[in-house]
Amino acid sequence: MVNGQGIYSNRATNVKEGINMMKRKLLLATGLMFMGVAQAAEQLSIDVHRDANCGCCKEWVKHLESNGFKVTDHVESDMNAIKKGLGVPQGLASCHTGIIGGKFVEGHVPADDIKKLNDRSDLVGIAVPGMPAGSPGMDYGQKHQPYQVLGLTREGAQEVVADYPK
Repeated sequence: MVNGQGIYSNRATNVKEGINMMKRKLLLATGLMFMGVAQAAEQLSIDVHRDANCGCCKEWVKHLESNGFKVTDHVESDMNAIKKGLGVPQGLASCHTGIIGGKFVEGHVPADDIKKLNDRSDLVGIAVPGMPAGSPGMDYGQKHQPYQVLGLTREGAQEVVADYPK
Protein backbone atom coordinates (compact mmCIF):
# COMPACT_ATOMS: atom_id res chain seq x y z
CA MET A 1 0.00 0.00 0.00
CA VAL A 2 1.10 3.53 -0.77
CA ASN A 3 -0.53 6.42 1.16
CA GLY A 4 -3.34 4.14 2.24
CA GLN A 5 -4.31 3.12 -1.30
CA GLY A 6 -3.67 -0.20 -2.90
CA ILE A 7 -1.26 -0.44 -5.81
CA TYR A 8 -3.98 -1.93 -7.96
CA SER A 9 -6.41 0.97 -7.43
CA ASN A 10 -3.72 3.45 -8.55
CA ARG A 11 -3.08 1.42 -11.69
CA ALA A 12 -6.78 1.25 -12.46
CA THR A 13 -7.10 5.02 -12.06
CA ASN A 14 -4.07 5.60 -14.30
CA VAL A 15 -5.43 3.21 -16.94
CA LYS A 16 -8.84 4.97 -16.91
CA GLU A 17 -7.17 8.38 -17.23
CA GLY A 18 -5.03 7.07 -20.09
CA ILE A 19 -8.08 5.69 -21.90
CA ASN A 20 -9.96 8.98 -21.40
CA MET A 21 -6.97 10.90 -22.80
CA MET A 22 -6.82 8.60 -25.84
CA LYS A 23 -10.57 9.08 -26.41
CA ARG A 24 -10.14 12.86 -26.31
CA LYS A 25 -7.25 12.72 -28.76
CA LEU A 26 -9.20 10.43 -31.09
CA LEU A 27 -12.23 12.75 -31.00
CA LEU A 28 -10.01 15.76 -31.71
CA ALA A 29 -8.28 14.00 -34.60
CA THR A 30 -11.63 12.89 -36.05
CA GLY A 31 -13.00 16.43 -35.80
CA LEU A 32 -9.95 17.89 -37.52
CA MET A 33 -10.19 15.28 -40.26
CA PHE A 34 -13.83 16.16 -40.97
CA MET A 35 -12.97 19.87 -41.01
CA GLY A 36 -10.40 19.15 -43.71
CA VAL A 37 -12.94 17.16 -45.74
CA ALA A 38 -15.49 19.98 -45.42
CA GLN A 39 -12.95 22.57 -46.54
CA ALA A 40 -11.93 20.44 -49.53
CA ALA A 41 -15.60 20.05 -50.49
CA GLU A 42 -15.98 23.84 -50.44
CA GLN A 43 -13.10 24.32 -52.88
CA LEU A 44 -14.46 25.43 -56.24
CA SER A 45 -13.31 23.68 -59.38
CA ILE A 46 -13.02 25.49 -62.70
CA ASP A 47 -11.91 24.35 -66.15
CA VAL A 48 -9.82 27.00 -67.92
CA HIS A 49 -9.32 26.92 -71.68
CA ARG A 50 -6.48 29.05 -73.03
CA ASP A 51 -3.93 29.46 -75.79
CA ALA A 52 -0.47 28.07 -75.01
CA ASN A 53 1.27 31.35 -75.84
CA CYS A 54 -0.82 33.64 -73.64
CA GLY A 55 1.08 34.88 -70.59
CA CYS A 56 -1.81 36.77 -69.00
CA CYS A 57 -3.92 33.60 -69.06
CA LYS A 58 -1.32 31.86 -66.92
CA GLU A 59 -1.39 34.81 -64.50
CA TRP A 60 -5.19 34.61 -64.27
CA VAL A 61 -4.92 30.89 -63.45
CA LYS A 62 -2.47 31.77 -60.64
CA HIS A 63 -4.98 34.38 -59.38
CA LEU A 64 -7.71 31.73 -59.23
CA GLU A 65 -5.50 29.20 -57.47
CA SER A 66 -4.37 31.73 -54.88
CA ASN A 67 -8.06 32.45 -54.19
CA GLY A 68 -8.95 28.84 -53.46
CA PHE A 69 -9.92 27.46 -56.85
CA LYS A 70 -8.87 24.06 -58.12
CA VAL A 71 -8.00 24.80 -61.76
CA THR A 72 -7.94 22.25 -64.57
CA ASP A 73 -5.88 23.95 -67.27
CA HIS A 74 -6.66 23.08 -70.90
CA VAL A 75 -4.30 24.35 -73.60
CA GLU A 76 -6.31 24.77 -76.82
CA SER A 77 -5.47 25.36 -80.45
CA ASP A 78 -8.91 26.81 -81.37
CA MET A 79 -10.32 29.09 -78.69
CA ASN A 80 -13.03 30.41 -81.03
CA ALA A 81 -14.60 26.94 -81.18
CA ILE A 82 -14.65 26.76 -77.37
CA LYS A 83 -16.31 30.18 -77.06
CA LYS A 84 -18.83 29.42 -79.80
CA GLY A 85 -19.72 26.09 -78.19
CA LEU A 86 -20.44 27.82 -74.88
CA GLY A 87 -22.45 30.62 -76.46
CA VAL A 88 -20.04 33.41 -75.53
CA PRO A 89 -21.09 36.48 -77.58
CA GLN A 90 -18.30 37.96 -79.69
CA GLY A 91 -18.68 41.30 -77.90
CA LEU A 92 -17.82 39.67 -74.55
CA ALA A 93 -14.82 37.71 -75.83
CA SER A 94 -11.40 37.82 -74.24
CA CYS A 95 -8.31 35.63 -74.38
CA HIS A 96 -9.37 32.71 -72.13
CA THR A 97 -12.56 30.99 -71.08
CA GLY A 98 -13.45 29.22 -67.85
CA ILE A 99 -16.30 26.84 -67.18
CA ILE A 100 -17.74 26.42 -63.70
CA GLY A 101 -21.04 24.77 -62.84
CA GLY A 102 -22.01 24.71 -66.54
CA LYS A 103 -21.57 28.49 -66.87
CA PHE A 104 -18.88 30.38 -68.74
CA VAL A 105 -16.37 32.79 -67.25
CA GLU A 106 -14.83 34.86 -70.02
CA GLY A 107 -11.70 36.93 -69.60
CA HIS A 108 -10.08 38.48 -66.55
CA VAL A 109 -12.97 38.09 -64.09
CA PRO A 110 -11.95 38.49 -60.42
CA ALA A 111 -12.19 35.32 -58.30
CA ASP A 112 -14.70 36.90 -55.89
CA ASP A 113 -17.14 37.54 -58.74
CA ILE A 114 -16.78 33.95 -59.96
CA LYS A 115 -17.60 32.70 -56.46
CA LYS A 116 -20.89 34.64 -56.60
CA LEU A 117 -21.89 33.22 -60.01
CA ASN A 118 -23.49 30.11 -58.51
CA ASP A 119 -26.00 32.34 -56.70
CA ARG A 120 -27.19 33.79 -60.01
CA SER A 121 -29.43 31.17 -61.62
CA ASP A 122 -30.56 33.79 -64.15
CA LEU A 123 -27.06 34.05 -65.68
CA VAL A 124 -25.43 31.67 -68.17
CA GLY A 125 -22.05 33.31 -67.71
CA ILE A 126 -20.01 36.37 -66.80
CA ALA A 127 -17.28 38.22 -68.64
CA VAL A 128 -14.71 40.98 -68.56
CA PRO A 129 -14.49 41.88 -72.25
CA GLY A 130 -11.08 42.71 -73.67
CA MET A 131 -8.00 42.79 -71.50
CA PRO A 132 -8.24 45.80 -69.15
CA ALA A 133 -5.03 46.77 -67.36
CA GLY A 134 -5.32 46.18 -63.62
CA SER A 135 -7.73 43.26 -63.86
CA PRO A 136 -6.56 39.88 -62.45
CA GLY A 137 -3.85 38.53 -64.73
CA MET A 138 -3.38 41.96 -66.31
CA ASP A 139 -2.05 43.67 -63.20
CA TYR A 140 1.33 44.75 -64.53
CA GLY A 141 2.78 47.94 -63.09
CA GLN A 142 0.71 50.86 -61.89
CA LYS A 143 -1.63 51.26 -64.86
CA HIS A 144 -5.28 50.52 -64.06
CA GLN A 145 -8.24 50.91 -66.37
CA PRO A 146 -11.81 50.93 -65.12
CA TYR A 147 -13.72 47.80 -66.13
CA GLN A 148 -16.97 45.99 -65.50
CA VAL A 149 -17.94 42.37 -65.04
CA LEU A 150 -20.91 41.72 -67.29
CA GLY A 151 -23.48 38.96 -66.84
CA LEU A 152 -25.33 37.28 -69.70
CA THR A 153 -28.89 36.06 -69.12
CA ARG A 154 -30.53 33.09 -70.86
CA GLU A 155 -32.45 35.58 -73.00
CA GLY A 156 -29.20 37.18 -74.19
CA ALA A 157 -29.49 40.37 -72.15
CA GLN A 158 -26.34 41.80 -70.59
CA GLU A 159 -26.14 43.43 -67.18
CA VAL A 160 -23.39 44.87 -65.01
CA VAL A 161 -22.58 42.41 -62.22
CA ALA A 162 -19.60 44.29 -60.74
CA ASP A 163 -17.92 47.62 -61.42
CA TYR A 164 -14.22 48.29 -60.90
CA PRO A 165 -13.46 52.00 -61.31
CA LYS A 166 -9.85 53.20 -61.57
